[in-house]
Amino acid sequence: MALAKTYPTISVAEYLDIERLSEMKHEYLDGQVYMMAGENPRHSKICYSLYGMTHRELRGKPCTGFSPNMKIATNNKGLYAYPDLAIVCGEPKYHDKKGDVLLNPTIIFEVLSPSTQHYDRGEKFLRYTNYIKSLTDYVLISQDKPLVEHFSRQPDNSWQSVVIQGFDAVLQLTAINVELPLKELYENISF
Repeated sequence: MALAKTYPTISVAEYLDIERLSEMKHEYLDGQVYMMAGENPRHSKICYSLYGMTHRELRGKPCTGFSPNMKIATNNKGLYAYPDLAIVCGEPKYHDKKGDVLLNPTIIFEVLSPSTQHYDRGEKFLRYTNYIKSLTDYVLISQDKPLVEHFSRQPDNSWQSVVIQGFDAVLQLTAINVELPLKELYENISF
């Protein structure tokens, strides 16, 4: 991971105690804590469009979105991360009574950054897809061009990957019956 390590190896409980008091966000991976990098204007605009589109599409459905301030846990000791957007269908389940660590996302979105894209496609993908049984879709959104990588869980628990590209393309999320046009997702973005 290209993020800066900030603490020696610590337990999940220690991480959560520190993180709940911190003004900055940190991700946790196998005892190591990494400071999250800030986002650039393009990343921020894509996220803003994504939130608006999904909010509108989820109205009246039994699903809700969670901002990048909500941590996702893959299991009790492996990965605690802040995706750009998480959607939960049904009742959200949390790590504890604090309600700041989500356990059952249905869909996770990550807007790729140059410093973390290998991690998002690699270790984070493996942790999300192997340990979050509720997860049906993992979506990686490029900042550099109108391109989305969509991973969807198949009936046999394997993952299928589809690349959607171009302004005329549409991301179809059948798990939540939502279509997201890339033209709208990348609105006001210059390449």
